[in-house]
Amino acid sequence: MTSAVVDQLDDLRPGLVGYCYRMLGSPFEAEDAVQETMVRAWQGANGFAGDASVRTWVYRIATNVCIDALRGRGRRAVPMDLGPATAVADVAEPLPSSQPWVTPMVGPLDPAEVVVGRETVRLAFIAALQHLPARQRCVLILRDVLAWPAADVAALLDATVGSVNSALQRARATLSARPPQPSATELTERDQELLARYLDAFQRYDIETLVTLLHEDAIQSMPPFPLWLSGRQEIGAFMLGPGAECEGSRLIPTTANGSPAFWQYRAGDVPWSLQVLELREGRIAEIHAFVLPALFEKFRPAPMSSGEALRLDPVG
Repeated sequence: MTSAVVDQLDDLRPGLVGYCYRMLGSPFEAEDAVQETMVRAWQGANGFAGDASVRTWVYRIATNVCIDALRGRGRRAVPMDLGPATAVADVAEPLPSSQPWVTPMVGPLDPAEVVVGRETVRLAFIAALQHLPARQRCVLILRDVLAWPAADVAALLDATVGSVNSALQRARATLSARPPQPSATELTERDQELLARYLDAFQRYDIETLVTLLHEDAIQSMPPFPLWLSGRQEIGAFMLGPGAECEGSRLIPTTANGSPAFWQYRAGDVPWSLQVLELREGRIAEIHAFVLPALFEKFRPAPMSSGEALRLDPVG
């Protein structure tokens, strides 16, 4: 096993997690893919010929692992991809769907990625990537997110620079046809106040106050339930209707995908959801409540004392 490979594997791991997460849309699958990449790299290190950099060689392994994982699998999605908004009057007992969902990543990815912009970890961006064929997805992530030179991407894919540039153009065209994403900025003092008001209103279950914190066209989704709601009136009606069982919840602040987020525990300290919020112009534009117990098992939110004040560090 060459020392050049061994010395770099641990350093490459954080970036690989971010790369595989964007490719696969799931922190669980990303972790498995990185682990498989590391195993293959260790097993093949003695045969590493040095005809490319260690980074290119390891990312080639990761790309193959991800492409293998994507074969024969349905596209990961968010509920908004699957159909029109649901009217509260039509919400009865929605059943979890077998659709594989885009799943959030709690906490930061590779700290070095701050330079590439927080937009590239937003849920909307991760969901948009899932609409690209695997090789186009790979090219766009390496070129536009991680800022690899076209020649390095071509070496990774055993392709020409021309074909890499062509794939990048097609990928950009596909993403540009999708709805614009919320811009990613550091949380301001005004944002902090907004989040504190949201936490207070939700925990008191004061829905009249809570809906005033939302944009008129705010949306709410709840994977794995396929329904989604559009408009603060519909969201408020849902919270007072089918969603009323959330009364008595407590929230613990965190971050996910570069956005402010809250762990939600229902009455009795029952783990319920991870709420990921998108803010726009001083109000809440999107609430994505992931009712996925596996997120609690993986990321293990730390308890917060009742007297601990809300404070979210600048996202990024």
